[in-house]
Amino acid sequence: MIRVAGVLLAIAFYIYSIIDVLRSPKSQTRTLPKYVWLIIVIVLPILGGLFWLVLGKVWPAGGMNRKKSGPGAPDDDPKFLRKLDDDVWVDKMRKRREQNP
Repeated sequence: MIRVAGVLLAIAFYIYSIIDVLRSPKSQTRTLPKYVWLIIVIVLPILGGLFWLVLGKVWPAGGMNRKKSGPGAPDDDPKFLRKLDDDVWVDKMRKRREQNP
């Protein structure tokens, strides 16, 4: 059972390494061109993946935490809040016009 888990883990790491090399932008690779890293990862399944992670991949300065590119929720979005205010104002003016013919 432990052998099967080890083999599955090795296969998962192999697939992860290939996908990670493919998804990395060319500007985010070190020491070798991206296509060479892909060949290394494919030819040397476990070692190639380890080499890629240690020598080839550029890690973010702050670790694995990446900043969100936009607001996390609607109430954090200034455009959404502005639209809500505009909708409330339009409804208020409509009611005021209906009351004063």
